[in-house]
Amino acid sequence: MIVLPLAWTLLTASLWTLGSSQILQREPVKIRYPEILSTEAIECHCVNIACDSVYWFRSIQDHRKLEFIGKCNNADRTNYGDNVDTTRFKLSKQSIFFTLRIINVTEKDTGIYSCVLKDRQNTEMWKPGILLRPGVLPPTLAPLPKTKPKPPVKSVCRCPTENPSPDGCDSLVLWPSVGLVAALAVALICTLYYFSRLPKKCRHHFVK
Repeated sequence: MIVLPLAWTLLTASLWTLGSSQILQREPVKIRYPEILSTEAIECHCVNIACDSVYWFRSIQDHRKLEFIGKCNNADRTNYGDNVDTTRFKLSKQSIFFTLRIINVTEKDTGIYSCVLKDRQNTEMWKPGILLRPGVLPPTLAPLPKTKPKPPVKSVCRCPTENPSPDGCDSLVLWPSVGLVAALAVALICTLYYFSRLPKKCRHHFVK
């Protein structure tokens, strides 16, 4: 919804610069939400081109109307468009930055603000615009979904030498001992039963 109006804006603005080479930077339009009656500064960074001047535009009324704000050159000389309130819209140049400053922002200042850098060879660099939405609250990020805690995993007892668990390692030692005692008792009972079933002569023979 923002890229198409911006492309239309740049195409409309280019009608008065026929014959010049143009460079369009493919970047998304950034959105700002300034407070009412605040001061907003929009910068146009001059890189990869020997900038001689900058032209500022604004797309308003659902991005269907283009308004020329003004021009600023390297000598910091400015020319403003018709019907531009020069008490609130200020153009300036500092180092490699051209700046558009809007004082006492109102809801009527809503729109896409774009800049066009130009060198002495008539090469133009179209910068991506910035959408101002004064007085509008910025959207809040959706809360992250809550993750359910994982159930605790019962650790396997390794029979530590210190502080053994009464429900863990003792049972591992006790039950094998009970089984061993039971096996010995069964063997003893079977032996006694075997001797009790032998004839008396055989018992006397075993005694000798």
